[in-house]
Amino acid sequence: MTQKKTVGMYESFVRSGQPTRATHYCAGCGHGIIHKLITEAMVELGLQDRTIIVNPIGCGVFGYYYCDCGNVGAAHGRAPAVGTAINRGRREAVVISYQGDGDLGAIGFNNTFQAASRGEHMAVFFVNNATYGMTGGQMAPTTLVGMKTTTSPFGRDPLTAGYPLHVCEVLNQLKAPVLIERVSVADTKRIMQARRAVRKALEIQRDGKGYAFVEFISPCPTNMGLDSIRAAIFCMEEMEREFPLGCMRDNSATAVPRAPVAPAPGVEAFFAQSERQHQAPVAEADEAFKEQRLKFTGFGGQGILSLGICVAEAARLEKRFTTWFPSYGPEQRGGSAACSVVVSGKPIGSPAVDRPDVLVCMNQPSYERFAPDVRPGGLVIVDASVPLTMPAPAGVRVVSMPAIDLSLRLGVPQAANTMMLAALAWLEVTGLRSEHLLAALDASFKKKPALVEKNRLLFSEATAWLERHVPAEVRG
Repeated sequence: MTQKKTVGMYESFVRSGQPTRATHYCAGCGHGIIHKLITEAMVELGLQDRTIIVNPIGCGVFGYYYCDCGNVGAAHGRAPAVGTAINRGRREAVVISYQGDGDLGAIGFNNTFQAASRGEHMAVFFVNNATYGMTGGQMAPTTLVGMKTTTSPFGRDPLTAGYPLHVCEVLNQLKAPVLIERVSVADTKRIMQARRAVRKALEIQRDGKGYAFVEFISPCPTNMGLDSIRAAIFCMEEMEREFPLGCMRDNSATAVPRAPVAPAPGVEAFFAQSERQHQAPVAEADEAFKEQRLKFTGFGGQGILSLGICVAEAARLEKRFTTWFPSYGPEQRGGSAACSVVVSGKPIGSPAVDRPDVLVCMNQPSYERFAPDVRPGGLVIVDASVPLTMPAPAGVRVVSMPAIDLSLRLGVPQAANTMMLAALAWLEVTGLRSEHLLAALDASFKKKPALVEKNRLLFSEATAWLERHVPAEVRG
């Protein structure tokens, strides 16, 4: 009797710390057979050095101990997302997503559905043993009606748990997949059919033709409560009745290979293009410049983020190091909005501003939330509509500015942020010159040039108000 040596797998497995030829799979499990089919096809097609297998959570999670190729781990159900990322960064790679029924059919089903709909270039090998095998045999999306598991001890009841999920049939409604096939590893004849399907799926990847999906009906004797032979019979007699074997789609003959990637431009070309596009002043180190950390807060729709961008843009024009870091809720308008700006004479370690030197508040919730964080010696500029129900920390100056009221009186209710920018310039707290703040304001309206002069006028009106109402000693 001759035995064929398995190829594409490591000579020894060291998952337990000691070299061994034993896998972690239970006796009679189908995973080992499927691993062998995949690795043999990978080697026979000359794809071993190009192949990357994504191993998410499930019984196949330790595949990287066995398969001698590239391997990447993935969060539960997220193998298609990881495979997509690999595809976008490594077009020459042959990507395999190896997933069980709990991983793919439950938490990861939308990942799989969307990847199939996009026609991502990967081969998905889906192991369907009708149970969550790794965590004790709970009911899975593919568990048969009446089948007993640890979480369905009386059998799956479709009235409360629904019916088994037929993944191949669902994906077959989509336009993009090239191959969709269901096979089994319950006996020798079926394993040979599965071998052909695996090879076809990898040929499609080799040729860059698109998405291939192969489902394997696989025995799980431990969680089925059966010995190896009876578990295989269960697959053939019960599971295949629910999940009929066969090829639902094979468009590999007519699928068009994707175009090769154009050569990437050299580094010199990249920087030349960047310079032409941005013409940005390069930041210059200045140890004498005192770093300023500013936070802008209010409601969404008040121009909070735009105000922060103006300050960051002015810093850029002044050749300072700067960062702008937004934070806002899901609402476009009416929800909370904030952004942090750091202006420095040296490279900035973090864009986060937990202890601002300057805080701009356009509403009461922002004042109450952030004012206590302002460092001693700092400044709070708050809209006059905000009742100061709580005192600012000791040593913190507070300037109340009627930005909203001024913008309303001047007929431009959306320009309260321009009034606050004027306050920052007049109070001289950013370390930036007024001409750069005005230039940044102009740049913010480059798509609406008619508003440039109007906002400059509003800036001037706000400055005049500050000169009349705020003591000069508050500045700086």
